[in-house]
Amino acid sequence: MKAAQKFALVIGIVYVVIGALGFVPALVGHPGTDAAIKQYGIAAEYGYLLGLLPVNAPINIIHITTGLVGIAAAISLDSARFFSGQLGIYYAALGLLGVIPFTKTFFGLFPLFGFDVLLHGVTGLLGIYFGFFATPSLLALFKRELKEDATAAEIL
Repeated sequence: MKAAQKFALVIGIVYVVIGALGFVPALVGHPGTDAAIKQYGIAAEYGYLLGLLPVNAPINIIHITTGLVGIAAAISLDSARFFSGQLGIYYAALGLLGVIPFTKTFFGLFPLFGFDVLLHGVTGLLGIYFGFFATPSLLALFKRELKEDATAAEIL
């Protein structure tokens, strides 16, 4: 398993866990609906996961979907690299949107502030790294495959 595949698998598992925990009422602290609507414009099941990550139902679904796609993408190197690159671009953009005051709730749909900025920003940067920079040399992989095929042909 190559580095991009391990990254896709680990990120997939982490995001499925974060998304699933966001639906457990005992783990999500609710700051008060009126205050959340006034301050952030978010009303749909808004709260703080473990007191740190601001979450609501739509962002939990996005996290679970991201995780499931990451787990599925870990099957092959090509799909893991594609997933990592796309994840990097999108999540880095979400991290940047969380810093801008009028987009920190993604226009009232889900929270992108607090530790979410850190979570999405780090995920985005790691995704860009594993998707575009930490790729094995395709020439080296091709030569190794040719060598393995030649060895198998000699045995037969």
